Formats: sequence, structure tokens, C-alpha cells
Amino acid sequence: MTTPSIPTPPDAAQMAAASVGPAAHAAASGTLAPIRTPWREFWRKFKKQHVAMAALVFVLLLVAAAVFAPYLVPYDAENFFDYDRLNDGPSVLHWFGVDPLGRDIFSRILMGARISLAAGFLSVLVGCVIGTALGLLAGYYEGWWDRIVMRISDVLFAFPGILLALGVVAILGSSMTNVIVAVAVFSVPAFARLVRGNTLVLKQMTYIESARSIGASDWTIITRHILPSTISSIVVYFTMRVGTSIITAASLSFLGMGAQPPTPEWGAMLNEARADMVNAPHVALFPSLAIFLTVLAFNLLGDGLRDALDPKIDRQS
Repeated sequence: MTTPSIPTPPDAAQMAAASVGPAAHAAASGTLAPIRTPWREFWRKFKKQHVAMAALVFVLLLVAAAVFAPYLVPYDAENFFDYDRLNDGPSVLHWFGVDPLGRDIFSRILMGARISLAAGFLSVLVGCVIGTALGLLAGYYEGWWDRIVMRISDVLFAFPGILLALGVVAILGSSMTNVIVAVAVFSVPAFARLVRGNTLVLKQMTYIESARSIGASDWTIITRHILPSTISSIVVYFTMRVGTSIITAASLSFLGMGAQPPTPEWGAMLNEARADMVNAPHVALFPSLAIFLTVLAFNLLGDGLRDALDPKIDRQS
């Protein structure tokens, strides 16, 4: 008669190995699983969006070209005149052709990128800083401060952006500096309303209540807890707003209220090209393409950032 074998209990090492799972085996074998930081997670989702990646590459190349434009342009954008080739189309000597005054269009577009991008970025940056501060205070404290900020925002929203910018420039005068101020003015209420809405939701979260219960000051709660949680929304809207600001600044220059000739700004170039659109369509074509492609790239980039930063959207294949 055989005695049934009694299973021996696993030793401590076997139990530990079974409890920790594959991660421990990977560590024991010398390979560690990659840690998914927020940046890694964002980049993992963003790089799968090929359209947004193409837009990012275009924007980066455009910014680099604008920064180094003085070293890249083949001719002086304002003081070079080729009187033998007035209104000539694209050629080896002049890639985008020549305008009615004999100036190289490629050089003027490249130099104009500096002005248009600077106007777009600076105006949105000013509007973002002021609007974010107002939105944080209005959403956190509410009460009379919230009512004042929102009523002023409602008044500004009652006017179309371009009409409001026209009014500001008409008061301050025609210049690119005043265009930046005008575009910043109608950017403020948009950022204020966006951040206020996020703040109203975040201030009800449990971790905010916990920070308040341990004696954290309002300044600490706003700057260390609420503001970082709104950054993703601000970044997405900032990117899209840059495109809107570029086309608004170009529109003001086209109307003669922004950059003045001979400044190579895209909207001002379109204004100068109106009289020759039939005989020399390339004079208006290339500045128009520059505005169109730049605004499109910023909008597509903003869409990609929104999808990558939204935790509800995960496009894993």
C-alpha cells in the first residue's frame, strides 16, 4: 500500500516570485519595463497622428526659416530692385518671381514670416497671460470678481474679432505694435472664459479640498494645483489661437492699418499685389499660400495636441 504524497508548500522565494508577476522576472533578468511618464504618454499618442506630425514639422521649419531669414534670403527684401524683370514669374534667379517694383518675392515672404509669426505669438502670449490670470481669479473666488470679469468678456465677445481689432487700431493708430495690442485685446476674454470653466470644475475636486483642509493658501492652491491642471487646455487653445491671430494681423495690414510699405508683411504684400493680380497672379499667390499653409498648420497642430493631451482619447492600435 503506497502512502499518498503530501504536496510540500512553496518556499518564500517561490511565493514572492509568483506574487510580483512579470515585472519582477523582467527586473531579475536585467531588463526593466519602460516607465510611462506623462511626457512619454503624450508623445506616444501624438506621434501616431501623421497629419499633426506633418504640421509640427512645417511649423518648426517655418520658425527656423523666420529666425535665420536674414542669412537665408538671396536678396534684400526692401532695398533690392531688379528693374529688368518687373512682374516676372518664378525662375532660377527668383524662385517666387518678382513684384511690380522689382523686389524678390521669396525674400520678402521669408522676411515677412518673422513679422507675421512674431505678431501671432506675441499677441496670443499677452492675451494668454492676462486672460489666464483673470480666469483663475474669477473661477476660484467667484462672487463680484467673477461677475465683473465675465460681463466684460461678454461685451468683448459681442463684437467680431476683426471688428474689435479694427476699433482698437483706429484709436491707437496704424502700426504692427498696435496690431499686436489689438489682437491681444480680443484674445483675453477667450482665455479667461476657458480657464474660468476649468477652475470651477477643479476647485471642487477632492485633492483641492484636501489641500485647503491642511491650511494651504489660496495662492498655493491656484499656482500649484489648479494652474498645472489647466495647462493642457491652454496649450491646445494657444496653438489654435496663433493661427487666428496671424490671419487677423494680415487682414489689418491688408486694410492698411498694420504694417506699412515697404515692410515685407504678408497682408501688406497682398495689399500691394491687388492692382497686378490679373497680369502677375504670382505676386498675390505666394503670400496667400504662406498665410493659408501657416494657419492650416497651426490648426492641425492644435487638433493633434488636443487628441494627445485628452486622457479620454487613446488611439492605441
